[in-house]
Amino acid sequence: MPGKRIPGRVRAMQDARPAPAAATDRLLILSVFVVASCGLAYELIAGALSSYLLGDSVLQFSSIIGCYLFAMGVGSHLSKYVRDEDALARFIDIELLVGIVGGVSATLLFLLFAWMSAPFRTVLYALVFALGVLVGMEIPLVMRVLHNRQAQFSELVSRVLTFDYLGALVVSLLFPLVLAPKLGLSRTGFLFGMANAAVALWTLWHYRAEVPGARGRFTRGALAMAFLMIGLAASEHLTRWAERGLFGDEVIYATTTPYQRIVVTRWKDDTRLHINGNLQFSSRDEHRYHEALVHPALASMPWARRVLVLGGGDGLAVREILRYPNIEHITLVDLDPAMTDLFTHNAYLAGLNGGSLADPRVTVTNADAGQWLETNAEVFDLIVADFPDPSNFGLGKLYSVPIYRLMAKHLSANGALVVQSTSPWFAPRSYWCIDATLREAGFVTQPYHAYVPSFGEWGFNLATRKPGFVPPDHYPVPTRFLDADTTRAMFRFPPDMRPPAVEPNHLNSQTLVHYFEQDWHNVVR
Repeated sequence: MPGKRIPGRVRAMQDARPAPAAATDRLLILSVFVVASCGLAYELIAGALSSYLLGDSVLQFSSIIGCYLFAMGVGSHLSKYVRDEDALARFIDIELLVGIVGGVSATLLFLLFAWMSAPFRTVLYALVFALGVLVGMEIPLVMRVLHNRQAQFSELVSRVLTFDYLGALVVSLLFPLVLAPKLGLSRTGFLFGMANAAVALWTLWHYRAEVPGARGRFTRGALAMAFLMIGLAASEHLTRWAERGLFGDEVIYATTTPYQRIVVTRWKDDTRLHINGNLQFSSRDEHRYHEALVHPALASMPWARRVLVLGGGDGLAVREILRYPNIEHITLVDLDPAMTDLFTHNAYLAGLNGGSLADPRVTVTNADAGQWLETNAEVFDLIVADFPDPSNFGLGKLYSVPIYRLMAKHLSANGALVVQSTSPWFAPRSYWCIDATLREAGFVTQPYHAYVPSFGEWGFNLATRKPGFVPPDHYPVPTRFLDADTTRAMFRFPPDMRPPAVEPNHLNSQTLVHYFEQDWHNVVR
């Protein structure tokens, strides 16, 4: 073959064996599509899982991608030590190994985090690195196998890389839209592991005459496929078992959405909601949190008619707002339709919020809060920002100066904004950063706090465009927690909760996320 040097021993082997059909080689090129899809899927699973369990999605995805790409480079380098005559057999072996390791990765990490959290990060990055090395060897080996069979090397590279990139594109779209929300991370891992095993078995079948020990590899491949199929069938049970170990209570509902992992647990009369592993409420004491969030502002505004709730897809804040007969309409904007649907249609959970999301005075909109504020022109008398804690940059933007300035545009002249603001005790810099950010956005703030047993001391900020807010000394609706004495105590801070020096949270710096990570790291330590 002009322009191509092949060792004499390899040339003799090629001359001695029958050339496979061109269609078979084309199918091998098509298998690159599957290989690329699987490789990216494992990377996305690791990134999503680590962000669910560890928070800070930007850091997790960045470190996972960096480790994975570096490992792929190592794998590509190691592939040169595989002899040409062994390339096909090694490709089959690697596909089986990738299928098993990648297939079990999500379930293994779930179990490890639930029952042995200490080595989680070590195992996470070890798995990512191992998968990256193996995946990095796949494409070079496929290209070497096909290079020995085709004359046009440039066409070979073009075809292989085309299907490689196309497979990555397809999975990058399917993963957040279909695979993660419909199958969950564990079943998605096993599904792609089966795809790797299928490529190995298909390749072995069509090239069996050229692969030494084909029968033994068929047996190993069949066992690997059977193992992955069993894992796929049992993955949901394993995940629930892991989450029971993680949360300690019976898991009565769990789902993975494009945005988060939602888990509801129950123990005796205590129902708890967890998002990405973080407690959102306990039914035993959530009334303390939601009364403190809503009533100090609303009891001071008997003229209020329209309320906007941002976040709060569980409907518990809406329940408290609906107690006021003067309220004519509530707009709830929550990103995740799975959350609002769950607390609207699940009879037990809807009972916790009193059926608030189905009330005719309530309009539920599933949208990003920041985008909704930018595109909507409605004005409200009260805005309640009940977002999850700013544990990552995606959430941190919702606590930033530009977002608060947007909220100000949606407030009536005498309106008020209430923001859940993390704990002034456990996360003082985070709490006072939110207060400073509101003031930077032009608000006059009234910081306050309440003790919620499930969370500890928890903080809120009441912000108005004009000074003069006075905490109420009575409430026109029934309350279980608040009274005049409790309210006075909420708006006083003892000396050990005085504000530290902090900077406002701007989008370009996201200081709040850094404060939050440092504050809670110190608590855990």
